[in-house]
Amino acid sequence: MEKRVPMTLRGFEQLQHEIQHLKNVERPAVIKAISDAREHGDLSENAEYHAAKERQGFIEGRLGELEGKVGRAEIIDVTQVAGDEIKFGATVTLKDEDTDEIALYQIVGSDEADIRNQLLSITSPLARALIGKKKGENVEVVTPNGSKAYHIQKVQYI
Repeated sequence: MEKRVPMTLRGFEQLQHEIQHLKNVERPAVIKAISDAREHGDLSENAEYHAAKERQGFIEGRLGELEGKVGRAEIIDVTQVAGDEIKFGATVTLKDEDTDEIALYQIVGSDEADIRNQLLSITSPLARALIGKKKGENVEVVTPNGSKAYHIQKVQYI
C-alpha cells in the first residue's frame, strides 16, 4: 500500500492548479517548440530541439510526480481538528527563549511548505519536535545552526 501524503485543502488545490498549468500551458508550448525545432533540419546538432525535448521530459516527470501525490493525498480539513495538542495543520505561536522573538507557524505538508509564509513542513526538525506538545510546554530543536529552545504560547486550528 502506498504511503498517504498529508496536506491541507489549500495545498491539494495548489497541486491541482500546477497539474492543470503543466497540462494546458507548458505541455502544448513544449510540443510547439519541438515541432518548430524539427523544421530547422538536422536534429543531431539542433540545440533548440534538444532543449525542448529536455523540457518535455521535465514536464512529464513533474506531472507524474504531482499526479502520484494527488492520488495519495490525505486531505486534512484543519477547521475540523480541535484540541490543545499540536498535530498536522496546527497554527503554533512560539517564543524563542534566547531572543524573546515571537514566531507563528502552521504545520503543513511537505509540498505546501514555505517558511517565508510561515508554512512549516511536517518533516522539518521543528515540526517533528512540536508534534504532540501542548501550549505552555517548552521544546528544544537541534538545527544545522545549533540547538534552539522555544516556549509554546498558543495552539490553534484555523
